[in-house]
Amino acid sequence: MSAGAQARTRRIHIRVTPREDRLIRTGAKVKEVDVTDFVVSSACLEAEHALADQRHFVLSPRAWKEFTDALDRPPQIKPRLQRLFSEPSVLER
Repeated sequence: MSAGAQARTRRIHIRVTPREDRLIRTGAKVKEVDVTDFVVSSACLEAEHALADQRHFVLSPRAWKEFTDALDRPPQIKPRLQRLFSEPSVLER
């Protein structure tokens, strides 16, 4: 177990089809991790993506002020970024 990692003490029981089982086991093998690590990391990543899409979030008053101040600042011209977006993309060349 890595430093700072917590021992896994909770269980989640899931049922899968034979095809899903083969797919998950093959994915874990390719990543060179055990099935538990593969399933947990995949599920956590998907959960993080789902939560990132939420439109409602709570901030402390201080963090909210910093957030709104950043939104209220006038835009800044970034010459390197402006040049990057004015050039054709790799797909357009």
